[in-house]
Amino acid sequence: MEKKEFHHHYLPHFQQPGQAYFVTWCLKDAVPTKALLSYIQKMGLLKSQMHELKSSGPSPSEIEKLEIEYYDVRRKYLKAYDDLLDAEKNPSVNLSKPENTEVIIGSLKFWEGIKLNSLALTVMCNHVHWVFETFEKDMEGHPVYLQDLLQSVKGFSAYQINKLEKRTGSLWQKESFDTTIRNEKHLYYAIKYTLNNPVLAGLVSDWKLWSGTWCMYDDF
Repeated sequence: MEKKEFHHHYLPHFQQPGQAYFVTWCLKDAVPTKALLSYIQKMGLLKSQMHELKSSGPSPSEIEKLEIEYYDVRRKYLKAYDDLLDAEKNPSVNLSKPENTEVIIGSLKFWEGIKLNSLALTVMCNHVHWVFETFEKDMEGHPVYLQDLLQSVKGFSAYQINKLEKRTGSLWQKESFDTTIRNEKHLYYAIKYTLNNPVLAGLVSDWKLWSGTWCMYDDF
């Protein structure tokens, strides 16, 4: 299956149908992009280097070294990113309002069983975490790309929430932070991180008490 690369705002995104992803995005004004620009630039550079090396056929050790460095930067970025998001107490639009949460979850589930399977999600007051796996092809035989799914989900949810909030203009930050799930261990921690976000933010004692969380595994 053909791999698709595109650049949206700052980060390069490498995607291939049939993969699982962990994606985070936030309100337009939730995190000033320049506050984390050093992390973003470093990740973008490492991603590009890995892509170039894989194309030129280097030794596995060279790629592995870059991947370790990339995921270390990614971990630091995500920690700083979430710290900034959790520190915000009065977002311009509160996504955790029941009607807004309902819109977002409905948007995330719209392509369920058609283009993807959702594994876990959390809607916080100013950002969204989503873990899901894409199909290789949809019911019409077209490849399923992450870029297209996010454009659909973010566009529809923004339109509906703007109507509810009686506002106009952009709702979401242009950049979405996504990473490909590498293995079962990575998947486990991505889901755990997603579900426990409201717990780590001090909002509830158990993720099941937060109305904006959902997981396909009952015993997680």
